[in-house]
Amino acid sequence: MPLGLTMIHPGLVSITFRKLTPRQVVEAAAAAGLAGIEWGGDIHVPHGDLTRAAEVRRLTADAGLTVPSYGSYYHAGASEDAGLAFARVLDTARELGAPVIRVWAGNKGSAQADAAYRARVTDDCCRIAALAAEAGIVVASEYHGNTLTDTDPSTAAFLTAVGHTNFRTYWQPRVGSTVSDDLAGLQQALPYLAHLHVFHWQPDHTRRPLAEGAARWLPYLELAATAPGDRFAMLEFVANDDPAVLAAEAATLRRWLRTLACG
Repeated sequence: MPLGLTMIHPGLVSITFRKLTPRQVVEAAAAAGLAGIEWGGDIHVPHGDLTRAAEVRRLTADAGLTVPSYGSYYHAGASEDAGLAFARVLDTARELGAPVIRVWAGNKGSAQADAAYRARVTDDCCRIAALAAEAGIVVASEYHGNTLTDTDPSTAAFLTAVGHTNFRTYWQPRVGSTVSDDLAGLQQALPYLAHLHVFHWQPDHTRRPLAEGAARWLPYLELAATAPGDRFAMLEFVANDDPAVLAAEAATLRRWLRTLACG
């Protein structure tokens, strides 16, 4: 790999295949030559189910894969009051062996968020980042609609306001955005970058083969590789949620990452 670039590993987000069992997800990821799985907290490893978390951790390790993160459904500033304690999410991530917990930056879009709401979400992110740090686990938000990370300016303000050394972000392209806008957003996120979610959608959200997105994704990956620290680029969602297309999607991603590594 060229000097100054770090390693990006190919992975899979388990919610890509919600209808599969954890064992089937592991088998599919391993057969596709992927290196790790981000396990979701809704179906495959529910929040608080420590027995399931331990089982999935063993399944993943036995297949020679790693667990780069736990994809929780914790909404900062909202979930605690709604009955999902972050302590339960943290215990699950610890049992799963996940070094990163993915959370959502609230449950309200930036256009509807006043200063008090932003402060509540920000304060909760600082709180959970501190709690996770005690367990040696990083907390990271993701780019998502109806949260404070729904635009690049709002995301920048949010990450700056949190300002906790144990709080980071995932990155993914904005559906319908231009490559130049995406690169500007990614450049902004580099100091906080945890992992990437990888997909190729048309502006109307039609899912297309990843190979068609080479002109976009190769520049994204090249820029992401300049951020310090190794990370995963994880496939998230495929056409028709069809496991049969995973092999081709993974082959595309692995080919791009090999190209990046060879310079």
